[in-house]
Amino acid sequence: MGTNTIWFLLAFAAYLLMMLGIGAFYMKKNKDADDYFLGGRGLSGWVAALSAQASDMSGWLLMGLPGSIYALGTGQAWIAVGLFIGTVMNWICISGRLRRYTIRANNSVTFPEYLENRFHDKKKVLLLISSIVIVIFFLVYTASALAAGGKLFASVFGMDYTLALTIGAAVILAYTFMGGFMAVCTTDFIQGTLMLVGLLIVPILAYAVMGGENLMANLEASNVPGGVDGYLNMFSNGERPYSAVEIISQLGWGLGYCGMPHILTRFMAVKNEKELKKSRVIAIVWVAISLGMAVVIGVIGRAYLFPMLLGEGAVSTENVFIEMITQLFTKDLSLAFVGGIFLCGILAAIMSTADSQLLITASSASKDIYQGVINPKASDKKVLTISRVTVIVVAILAYIIALDPNSSIMGLVSNAWAGLGAAFGPTVVLSLFWKRTNMAGAVAGIISGGLTVLIWDYIPLMGGQTLGTATGLYSLVVGFAVSLALIVIVSLCTKAPDEEMIKAFEDVASGNVTE
Repeated sequence: MGTNTIWFLLAFAAYLLMMLGIGAFYMKKNKDADDYFLGGRGLSGWVAALSAQASDMSGWLLMGLPGSIYALGTGQAWIAVGLFIGTVMNWICISGRLRRYTIRANNSVTFPEYLENRFHDKKKVLLLISSIVIVIFFLVYTASALAAGGKLFASVFGMDYTLALTIGAAVILAYTFMGGFMAVCTTDFIQGTLMLVGLLIVPILAYAVMGGENLMANLEASNVPGGVDGYLNMFSNGERPYSAVEIISQLGWGLGYCGMPHILTRFMAVKNEKELKKSRVIAIVWVAISLGMAVVIGVIGRAYLFPMLLGEGAVSTENVFIEMITQLFTKDLSLAFVGGIFLCGILAAIMSTADSQLLITASSASKDIYQGVINPKASDKKVLTISRVTVIVVAILAYIIALDPNSSIMGLVSNAWAGLGAAFGPTVVLSLFWKRTNMAGAVAGIISGGLTVLIWDYIPLMGGQTLGTATGLYSLVVGFAVSLALIVIVSLCTKAPDEEMIKAFEDVASGNVTE
């Protein structure tokens, strides 16, 4: 093992031990399920903002997006534009009203519980359906994050993939199991800060070392697709122009935000409205800088690493950030540990998503399905125990799914994001802003949105091709539209909400809710 690798390993070990320490600290503070799943609604503005955004972006921000920009050019940034718009709208339009409504709706602790209380679902149909959707899609989502962590360890240390996957999964499981929501949010806050620092410093250093005057020449020499002009043109996709369908599909990723339970629970957990307003500004600034710098990394990485060209053989373009850090911080042994810390930024992006998904899946299985449907009389202590057992079970299942090193991480993320966004997004929006929405409409929206994504992505209906492959249109766009339409139609065709439900809606809309 080389000296640089040893320093990298020491940095990773220090980082992982710190995460475990945070989990142990918060384990003592979790007295009941409310503490474990929502932190007693005690999140500060900074922690809420950075934990929400860090848990959202995952390894895609530091690997997937820079890699696609590196390979094909700035036209790949349309997803980033869509995600930025979605983030802004989610924080401005959804966060405050959702937080108030969860308090007004019998102090709901989980997202499915909010839907149950919002629509007075005494038969627990919404609770069960939404919990099942979360467990299915988040199980796959968690597996994709664990797989990304395994590939990072394997790439940096030359470690066997299975061993690397085991180490990463064990650490995430440990601090999530021990500390619950506050441990997850605190670690996500640290991870979000580390991601931002790495995104800012690494491309600036690479640009300075390379010499800004060499940027265009190196891009040209590296034979970027479409030439330098095409490569830097957002309306070019490699060597051809972008189609309207492609741009709409990439922008459509932003629709998913209002249906992501791991982000929505951060809104529910913020301490008060004042802290929420602070979170809103911090989160929007963080995501603007992070997405912008991830695009910059792809462009500068292409020029800085030249004549090395990624993507040939076993070397993937998604390793551009890893290669930049390695090149910048291994020439001087005194900087190797710093390079290891920046590599931890990639691990942070992966872990901050996996832990949140693991906790949300466990909360749906234990509190919503077990306590909500199977054993309504279960004590908080029993639910907390079941929750921790569920965290272990879910982690093991996700680990098994992730054992295949050739699994498509981006494909899994894309489908899970579409499924959750289409199933829950329209339901959340209309539950907050249209008082005529009723339980029948919400059920129709969740089922139709999720099914549309599954049919669009998995069932070959056009000459052996799926509708997604044949049309090139992202399933989230279609599923969101179908779900939205059915919620409106079914709500109008069935019994209107009762007076109590209308009163709750008007209280939330007017801000007449006690914090």
